[in-house]
Amino acid sequence: MERLDRFMARANAAYYAHQDPFRDFTTSPEISQVFGEILGLWAAVTWELIGRPDPVLLVELGPGRGTLMADALRAIGGVAPGFRAALHLHLVESSSRLRAIQAERLPGVIWHSTLEAVPHESVLVLANEFLDALPIRQFVRRRGGWMERFVADGQFVEIEAGLPPPAPLPQGEGEGVVVECGEAGLALASSLAARVVARPGAALFLDYGPEVSAPGDSLQALRDGRPADPLTMPGTADLTAHVDFAALARAAMGAGAAVSGPVAQGLFLARLGLFQRINRLATGKSPGHAAALVEAGRRLAEPNRMGRLFKALAITSPAVPTPPGFEG
Repeated sequence: MERLDRFMARANAAYYAHQDPFRDFTTSPEISQVFGEILGLWAAVTWELIGRPDPVLLVELGPGRGTLMADALRAIGGVAPGFRAALHLHLVESSSRLRAIQAERLPGVIWHSTLEAVPHESVLVLANEFLDALPIRQFVRRRGGWMERFVADGQFVEIEAGLPPPAPLPQGEGEGVVVECGEAGLALASSLAARVVARPGAALFLDYGPEVSAPGDSLQALRDGRPADPLTMPGTADLTAHVDFAALARAAMGAGAAVSGPVAQGLFLARLGLFQRINRLATGKSPGHAAALVEAGRRLAEPNRMGRLFKALAITSPAVPTPPGFEG
């Protein structure tokens, strides 16, 4: 028997070490090059806001194939040569298989298995669909008390929750209500906040989940591109859960950092010029190519697709002005 967060961590470690995640899902950088370009330019403007530290570490958490960072660096090199000269590229990636793919696209990279291993310098952190794969715990309301979910033989087993719980559990919830707690994500937010309080820096997260904390079971799995039982055949499916952005914001502010957002991804990207950039790319292209570029942008931004479910959240040094995309 294994606590859910430990089961999830072990299963995802095996999945990313041995499976091809891009067979199961497509992330925003793979949908449109403009996504990575916009995030690169966001980092360039934010570098100016934090005082142009030189050197500065440009860090990506969970960089996948390296697509986002390759697009970001191309955009940075074109319009922000000072930032390009100052940055040192660091990737947080534990999979040796994915590191080999990233090395083909991103020369001069320094890899780390954890954020804690990244040197304590000024940082600009980008993380797209990283938080959703971090392990969670689940608590279930039973007979006026709380039980915690463990996994045994592909099934949930409920054990009386130990005291104190990892976070205050709401009172007055009905029978069978599930509350999730992502301790790994909260620790990451606190750790990044401590870094940007100590030295000028910022972090940008894009992921999916509600704007306001709410109960519910969001654990899910994808195997061979289709929904699957998350408790069976561990290591063969990608396990994810909705990100509790409000809890992350509280953790970061509790460590002294400033927080912007969350805002809907569609609004965030539109404010940063998503459709203007797509229109420029589409100019002069064949009708089919131009239509594909526009369709990719719509997929990222439209509310009934990725634009509303996905959110953007920034953690910055306390005195830094509001970063781009979060105005208002």
